[in-house]
Amino acid sequence: MPTMEKLTKRRGDNLYPVAMNVTFGDNELHLDVPAGVWNPTPHGVHLGNVLAELDLDGETVLELGTGCGLHAIAIARSGAESMVLTEIDDATLDNARHNLAKHDIDIPVEYLVANWTSVETDELFDVVVTNPPFAKSGKRYRRYFIDTLIRDAHRLLKPGGKLVFVQSSMADLPRTLGMLDEEGATTEILGQVDGPFRDYYFEDAAFMREVASVPNGYHVRDGVYYETLTVLRATFPDAQPG
Repeated sequence: MPTMEKLTKRRGDNLYPVAMNVTFGDNELHLDVPAGVWNPTPHGVHLGNVLAELDLDGETVLELGTGCGLHAIAIARSGAESMVLTEIDDATLDNARHNLAKHDIDIPVEYLVANWTSVETDELFDVVVTNPPFAKSGKRYRRYFIDTLIRDAHRLLKPGGKLVFVQSSMADLPRTLGMLDEEGATTEILGQVDGPFRDYYFEDAAFMREVASVPNGYHVRDGVYYETLTVLRATFPDAQPG
């Protein structure tokens, strides 16, 4: 499994080609990631470790932003009945398709080009999984993807469905928990880990100013900056209020 230390040493664009080995529980993954596809980060590795331990037997799963497919492999091996995997372009989906085939994933999978929660499908899902962009969101309001995920989750989930996602302490975890409570969701923490800042955090002065204002957003130990990564599972109510 790549350690947090190794994952922090990548340059800021994080889009260069790499072949990497990742271990999630009993899953040994050998992933090919071409140039232009976002390399797995500590957020993604932590989410994958949690997914590998979940019982998804018979569940229909939507993953928003599947990237190279590392989570999709863990989801399939955790018993999912079927998956819909989204990405912003066909080239990235082709890479996910390659990695799933390489790992002999044989459950029904639909690959769909979609922009975040704007998923054009009539299907509702038992589970939605994602790693929302934050530090590199490309938005002036960096919580955009977290907030829209929470507000739009009911459009994608079956009654009583579950949203599983990871976020940094620097993205204001109490705010996220408050928003989920406003939506009537019952939320549990599935796993937390601390990890050192990645180099490209320090390259973005505006980002560093923003996260410094978040209460308990990070901590410094022996001169090293650490964020806490939390995987949440929010179960949404059977019906949305009118």
